[in-house]
Amino acid sequence: MSTNLLDKGYEPHDVEKRWYDFWEKEGLFAAQDESDRKSYAIVIPPPNVTGVLHMGHALNNALQDILCRYRRLRGDNVLWMPGTDHAGIATQNVVERHLAAAGTDRHQLGREKFIERVWEWRREYGGAIINQLKRLGASCDWGRERFTMDEGLSLAVRTVFVRLYEEGLIYRGDYIINWCPRCHTALADLEVEHEEVNAHLYYIRYPFPNGEGGITVATTRPETMLGDTAVAVNPDDERYRDLPAGEVILPLLNRPIPIIRDSYVDTTFGTGGLKVTPAHDPNDFELGRRHNLPTVKAIGDDGRMTAEAGKYEGMDRFACRKAVLEDLEALGLLEKIAPLVHGVGHCYRCHTAIEPNLSRQWFVRAKPLAEKAMAAVREGRTRIIPDMWEKTYFEWLENIRDWCISRQIWWGHQIPAWTCEDCGRMIVAMAAPAACAECGGSRLVQDTDVLDTWFSSALWPFSTMGWPEKTPLLATFYPTSVLVTGFDILFFWVARMMMMGIHFMDDIPFRDVYVHALVRDENGQKMSKSKGNVIDPLSVIEQYGTDAFRFTLAAFAAQGRDVKMSEKRVEGYRNFINKLWNATRFSLMHLETAYPEIPADRISLADRWVLSKLARVVRTVDEALSAYHFNEAAGALYQFVWHEFCDWYLEASKPALYGNLGDEARDATRSVLWRVLRETLILLHPFIPFVTEEIWDKLPGVRGSIMRAVFPLDNPENAGIVPSPEVEARMAAVMGVITGVRNIRGEMNIPPSAVLDVVVQSPDDETRATIESQRAMITDLARLKSFTVTAPGERPKSSATAVIENAAVFVSLEGILDLEKEVMRLEKEMAKIDKELTGISKKLNNEDFLAKAPDDVVEKVREKHRGLMEKRQKLDVNMEKIKALDVN
Repeated sequence: MSTNLLDKGYEPHDVEKRWYDFWEKEGLFAAQDESDRKSYAIVIPPPNVTGVLHMGHALNNALQDILCRYRRLRGDNVLWMPGTDHAGIATQNVVERHLAAAGTDRHQLGREKFIERVWEWRREYGGAIINQLKRLGASCDWGRERFTMDEGLSLAVRTVFVRLYEEGLIYRGDYIINWCPRCHTALADLEVEHEEVNAHLYYIRYPFPNGEGGITVATTRPETMLGDTAVAVNPDDERYRDLPAGEVILPLLNRPIPIIRDSYVDTTFGTGGLKVTPAHDPNDFELGRRHNLPTVKAIGDDGRMTAEAGKYEGMDRFACRKAVLEDLEALGLLEKIAPLVHGVGHCYRCHTAIEPNLSRQWFVRAKPLAEKAMAAVREGRTRIIPDMWEKTYFEWLENIRDWCISRQIWWGHQIPAWTCEDCGRMIVAMAAPAACAECGGSRLVQDTDVLDTWFSSALWPFSTMGWPEKTPLLATFYPTSVLVTGFDILFFWVARMMMMGIHFMDDIPFRDVYVHALVRDENGQKMSKSKGNVIDPLSVIEQYGTDAFRFTLAAFAAQGRDVKMSEKRVEGYRNFINKLWNATRFSLMHLETAYPEIPADRISLADRWVLSKLARVVRTVDEALSAYHFNEAAGALYQFVWHEFCDWYLEASKPALYGNLGDEARDATRSVLWRVLRETLILLHPFIPFVTEEIWDKLPGVRGSIMRAVFPLDNPENAGIVPSPEVEARMAAVMGVITGVRNIRGEMNIPPSAVLDVVVQSPDDETRATIESQRAMITDLARLKSFTVTAPGERPKSSATAVIENAAVFVSLEGILDLEKEVMRLEKEMAKIDKELTGISKKLNNEDFLAKAPDDVVEKVREKHRGLMEKRQKLDVNMEKIKALDVN
């Protein structure tokens, strides 16, 4: 017997820490800069340095780790590049809160000392998310960990900025941008979250100069009227064909503004009259440019009214709205207020309502870059999987606007542009110039803005590998193999990486983009703190172990379908881990060494069957993971391990393993058991790395870590292990008999201890021969006293029947079952269920309950009703069977 016995129960926590430390110490996650092996690379979507592990991170990184571990087993030189993002606005906000708690702020500290404070915070707290990823089992090449503000990436950022500027693809200009008055910075369109709000549409009359009549406009933001510079109407609108004047008076400020005609104006909205505020609306800005209108900035960067707002100067924008409405009503110019539900943009970080604002910012000309990014996907050089996301990708890129890349914060990559205070010349350069090239002056001031966080992230696939240097790492691993990402950053990040990668590397950044779905709660609801349905992955890991959690994520990661997560599901897969552990514990009791392969003609039907099933699951896992069908791979492994290996093969093997069938049979079964267990652990390893490494360490006849193992398809020892339809068909006939007997036991409430008399009748000679040849297995697993196999004939008396393919199974109930008592038992059970069904049916027929109860509560009641109905139908079937028995 083996001395390498497993503990009675699997305790994950000690095992996980021990093996992760071992993997890191042994350098098992490390890639080689240069290698003859096939290269496989993934760059991690860098989590924010402020982040903590949430369900989205867990799913994303579990899937990446499965791929990386799988490709290592296939023999690839695997690079999983790790790192974190400096997360400009988010990190600055966190540090500012710390400063506020200490009674100070960044302005008191000054820029240089504030940035030092952020770096201190990053050194102290920035590693939290990395440690949590390690807890998940992430096998990143941690020795290469990058940070978007480290020296190498900063050089890449400056190089890209300068080159794009020199190519005319970066420019500085006035434009309407999304402005957050709380964060005091510009936001890209993608950083604005639109929320439906209950608001109002205000109808305001702008009088003609003579005081008679006027044009009524409708707006949701009346405070912006203080920056109006025109009123627009559609030239085809009959209502405004003959106007008595060419201008109107701007209420409250009594300033004449022109009436302009433009086909942009929607004649069906409001009154057909449109107030034009070029400084505070992107569409009005374009109208203003077409008609050479002045821009009046009435709302400042702090969200308060400027001097242009007249007597409202200094008021908060929302307080001003209230005051403006009161004053308009007093003047009789507020004609109507109508309720309106519409989308209002909010800052993605602090959730303050954004203000469209005219501002001088830096922009990337996106269209030329977007065209190449679209072509790469259309030509198939990069695949987006599932392809349903291609349409969304194209729609965004086809309608892309220039990308505002400047942010008015301090933490980030400061824009490498200097202005000469003597002559006003602007210089964009890799390093601070000593003097102005125009006038020779030395008073040069660097732009105070920093770059959008997504600008540095867009360079991630090549900047992390040493670009702009031509490194061996880039030569080996770029383009990367796959990017695993959520759909929410398909535009923020993926499209921009495509644009930058193609432009600067002249090649795509990744061959595949796998877009996974959201992790929701068990009812399909999005997780949120307000709903109280957030599941903390670290708590789940603590309670159930990392492997059970990872397997759950993989098992439900179907393409295009959200993952419905619940702790109950994780608990179910913990049972799977325990099942594997207990099966291995039993197996190791019978394994002492590696066993030589035994010829197929010397092993049992069960042995040949499990090898055939193993061959199938090997191919299924390989094909599924290659196509990113994680759930199919996990499902095939679950089916094989739980049902085929544990439930059938191990049970069928016990007589041989215990020596009941002789030494030759025992040695043959040991050989097959050892081989199947070895290959199964390798197949499972990408999904459940910790428990498989722990078991591997105890398995006799293997060396080193399971991470160095060879995938079953690539192991020449497995050349003879192939699917055999003939063997599987023969075993299916045997299993059919055993299952038929077991079903009758359950239906008829026959105790497991009772040994039974069974007759199998089949018209097929081959089926009878197969079943007869496996008499010992059937007798043992079905617990039989006698077993007869015959051609079809008279049905045995007092017998229950199970019909299987090509045969019928008859179980004698004589002396086994008291039919009268069984009828009484069934009637009692049916009455109990009928009573429950009556109560539930009343509830489901109650319109008040259906209208007022939450949907999930109603669904649970319906589910219970369905379950009881199914149970009742089964009892009806069993009752019919009992009454149909020939007891004479």
